[in-house]
Amino acid sequence: MTTRRVVVVTGASAGIGRACVRAFAQRGDDVALLARGRAGLHAAAEEVRACGARALPLIVDVSDDGLVEAAAQRIESELGPIDVWVNDAFATVFAPFEEITPEEYERATKVTYLGYVNGTRAALRRMRPRDRGVIIQVGSALAYRGIPLQSAYCGAKHAVQGFHDALRAELLHQGSGVRVTMVQMPAMNTPQFRWGLSRLPRQAQPVPPIYQPEVAARAVVYAAGHPDRREWWVGASTALTIAANAVVPGLLDRYLGRTGVTSQQTGEPRPDGQPSNLWEPVDADEDRGAHGVFDSRAHPRSPQLWATQHRGALATAATLVGGAVVGLAAARPAPALSRGRRRPR
Repeated sequence: MTTRRVVVVTGASAGIGRACVRAFAQRGDDVALLARGRAGLHAAAEEVRACGARALPLIVDVSDDGLVEAAAQRIESELGPIDVWVNDAFATVFAPFEEITPEEYERATKVTYLGYVNGTRAALRRMRPRDRGVIIQVGSALAYRGIPLQSAYCGAKHAVQGFHDALRAELLHQGSGVRVTMVQMPAMNTPQFRWGLSRLPRQAQPVPPIYQPEVAARAVVYAAGHPDRREWWVGASTALTIAANAVVPGLLDRYLGRTGVTSQQTGEPRPDGQPSNLWEPVDADEDRGAHGVFDSRAHPRSPQLWATQHRGALATAATLVGGAVVGLAAARPAPALSRGRRRPR
């Protein structure tokens, strides 16, 4: 029997957050949705209710700790004790570092990094006294490997990774029953590439291979039920990027210096006046949903994630198969040695 939980998702109106809202609701969980975009937020809440679960949409800018704290109080008052808190909201700028103003850099960092800190703080204030609960940080391969044109986003995700490691160590030292885990994502087909602030000459795109946001959502829901692992990697590209960066970071620097700028842009010119959600939500009056414009190129599944989730069973199967092979080899009779004919004298 599935236990119904109270789940909080930030950045819930679009992209990975929107897909997570749907996945938790389909599981039967009640969901509190935090985001700035009114239209997307309320459309997502209706999807939760259509699954028979309770929804509480709250318009919140996660960079404001007071607003996040007030939202947490209301959630516990109306839905009950928070079981799972998913930090996903972010803002970014696609541009070379020198073309990003100090105000834009600060804004992206406040949302993408401090938004996670604020959400985690609000969750811990309620989970620690109960000595239970799960906090999930939605991360990225870029938490380990910075790429050109996304210095603000990469810097913030690196900060989240360091924050996550430090907090997890503190909770382990305290013997706390609260669990924190991080889910590192690959390139995703989300609306951010058409509403993130961009100063690129052409339209921004995720670096292939691209995955659908439902892949991310399945990983987050799984992590909520298996929070003892410190982090989860989604997609073979994420695993390869993190592993390669640990072994040959300098080689990746040179490779990305040659390819990273062009690979993040389509052949389509970026129109002047394209809307940006850095300061104000783009989905205030129009629901943008979970998907971006790359459906034809996005993968709906990740064999790597499936293998990671089932690695215990796969290891057992490999051991059994290996044992069977060794047993068959041992049971096979040895071939008789042929006697050579004696030469006549």
